[in-house]
Amino acid sequence: MNIEAQLRQGVQALGLELADGQIAQLLDFLALLQKWNKVYNLTAVRDPQEMLTHHLLDSLAAVPPLRRHLAGQGARLLDVGSGGGLPGVVFAICCPHVDVHCVDTVAKKAAFIQQAAATLKLPNLHGIHARVETLPGPFDVVSCRAFAALPDFTAWSRQALAPHAVWLAMKGKLPQDEIAALPADVRVFHVEQLAVPGLDAERCIVWMRPA
Repeated sequence: MNIEAQLRQGVQALGLELADGQIAQLLDFLALLQKWNKVYNLTAVRDPQEMLTHHLLDSLAAVPPLRRHLAGQGARLLDVGSGGGLPGVVFAICCPHVDVHCVDTVAKKAAFIQQAAATLKLPNLHGIHARVETLPGPFDVVSCRAFAALPDFTAWSRQALAPHAVWLAMKGKLPQDEIAALPADVRVFHVEQLAVPGLDAERCIVWMRPA
């Protein structure tokens, strides 16, 4: 089965409704990631097949929960330590009403996001080269995927939160130790298990907000 067929099958398994144009953008993003990766080492994953499951479908699994949370409202989202744009670029493609800002301390990674925004014609996608601690908000959602321990992630990005904002942290196994180490003023209000098509591994989203 080719990559497009597998992507479509995965999207269907996730119960995601995407237009053909969005599928095309996801495939173009995958191709761009592979091209840049040869020179800039954006991700350790090299195999296109593995990129599809470990990066694209893994990020797509978080789209239905994000859409449910936002309930069709426009929002500003900050994706921290975005690296090769995962899940930030995927969120920007699948949620056109969300203004996605991907921040990374590595200049070439932020440049890649800007390139992706131009190539994929995504006016709602922005790459920022900065440390997250220096960014003012307000953002309605602050997300990360395999970025840092929860106490660090929430501490570093706190000043960027809007008054009613939430943190969306994508994790593998449920990080009980990290949750236990959170300060008293950060509250976990939901842990959502994710099933990633084609990936036999535990995945979850830890949803948090300031207490």
